[in-house]
Amino acid sequence: MRKDILKSSKIWLSSPHMSGEEMRYINEAFESNWVAPLGPNVDGFENELASYLGAQHCCALSSGTAAIHLALINLGVGIGDEVICQSFTFSATANPIVYQGATPIFVDSEPETWNMDPALLEEAIRGRIKKGKKPKAIIIVHLYGMPAKVDEIVSIAQKYDIPLVEDAAEALGSRYNDRFCGTFGTMGVLSFNGNKIITTSGGGALVSDNQEYIQKARFLATQARDNAPHYQHSNIGYNYRMSNILAGIGRGQLKAIDLRVKQRRANNAFYRELLGGIEGVSFHTESGSRYSNYWLTSILIDSNKTQRTREELRLAFEAENIESRPLWKPMHLQPVFNDVPAYTNGFSEKAFEMGLCLPSGSNLTDIEKVRISGVLKTFFNIK
Repeated sequence: MRKDILKSSKIWLSSPHMSGEEMRYINEAFESNWVAPLGPNVDGFENELASYLGAQHCCALSSGTAAIHLALINLGVGIGDEVICQSFTFSATANPIVYQGATPIFVDSEPETWNMDPALLEEAIRGRIKKGKKPKAIIIVHLYGMPAKVDEIVSIAQKYDIPLVEDAAEALGSRYNDRFCGTFGTMGVLSFNGNKIITTSGGGALVSDNQEYIQKARFLATQARDNAPHYQHSNIGYNYRMSNILAGIGRGQLKAIDLRVKQRRANNAFYRELLGGIEGVSFHTESGSRYSNYWLTSILIDSNKTQRTREELRLAFEAENIESRPLWKPMHLQPVFNDVPAYTNGFSEKAFEMGLCLPSGSNLTDIEKVRISGVLKTFFNIK
């Protein structure tokens, strides 16, 4: 009976993990009647998040997608423009480009970090300029918490004078050269969706050292209301601001960010110890001055060496009520972007076919790890 009970309990890929501090801020919001959008928790969360990152300014928003959208508006991206975007990512990175009537130009990843290939990036920039369309912006991603080749990409962006937007939605707490991801670009984007390393249920943030960009983001995110006693609007605005209650959750969550990074990294070590000796299984691995939060531990399975596939492992987990997930399907393979220009090298397509994200929640219990270990040992015939 005990075994049946355990099996019926779902192990999620990455579920929310409360710190215990959230209710203090939520109760303060209720007691002061600050339950409407904005308020002291929003101000506090923005200040605390900026302080943690070492950024000058922060705007708390309803989602990471909203943050990317406002970043592109700040940069003047509009109809007919082109924006270079990492192909190996979630669709939320690319969709706001289309919101603005612009065209995404997808660039493939390199095998060391799984992020944008600097050589392909420069090839794409030169190719678009040759066609008379200098890109208006570059969006890079720190996939699954792994810092990209920041120095090379920043250097290329500066060489061609193209603003860099840094999608660090999965990388809060990750560092490159001991500097937090999200602070290298013209603007940085964060997400606090329910599956992220900290959550506000739903939410995001835009960070920048450029005060004007953050001020404009706040203005546009609150329906672009002009400074008048009546409701007057000279710009199209959006309902993108974070609520005071959700910001309270974020303040409580942020207090645990260092512990959450430690716990995610411990999960990664658990999987490496278990699978590290298996020929044909490789990990998404930090190197050099990269420090990953290992938001999701991800592996590649070479079926030519293991005689087993990524999909077979996913189904083996599913049979035991354990969630795992294939890596992101590259944007240049998505039907909705079928006709979009792409500069590819084959890496992301191969990684999508071979890759699996393993259960990585910071709240994984020892019993859950035993269940996960059992599936992996049986699947790979580990003695």
